[in-house]
Amino acid sequence: MPMPFALADHSQAAPVWQMPINTPLGSMTLVASEQGLCGSWFDDQRYKPDTQALPWGPSVHWLRQAKTQLREYFAGQRQQFELALAPLSGSAFQQQVWRALQDIPFGRFTSYGEIAQHLKHPKGARAVGMAVGRNPWSVIVPCHRVVGANGALTGYAGGLNRKVDLLQREGMLL
Repeated sequence: MPMPFALADHSQAAPVWQMPINTPLGSMTLVASEQGLCGSWFDDQRYKPDTQALPWGPSVHWLRQAKTQLREYFAGQRQQFELALAPLSGSAFQQQVWRALQDIPFGRFTSYGEIAQHLKHPKGARAVGMAVGRNPWSVIVPCHRVVGANGALTGYAGGLNRKVDLLQREGMLL
């Protein structure tokens, strides 16, 4: 069920636009402002905001860039995304976790506990997991590269089948 789309600070409401795209893993919706990409969600993913009322913005720079870079990623021509990210919500801790996700190299994975250790919250693996699940940039900010402590493929808001596919594309699973 989609969540209502809302800016964290309504007094500073900046215009945002959406663009639907098709990928090998299903339809996605991209959302951007003039400052950068605000989100990329699979249409049936958990925690996807309701973007239906947003205007369509095919000429918005960050939407065009995200679409191109996602196409390159799925074609095996890109390993790292180069986009300005402009989160519309998220606590300071969530944003810290989302920045840490960007440091996980292509073809590698880490655990929720290792991210918690890195962020100096050694007992925060569960909180990290919750923040990872709310990552607003599916595929682009690689939350699919996070696994359970024993290497188990734990949940993915976009669906475990997509997580498996993404890890296979990056050579981590046979």
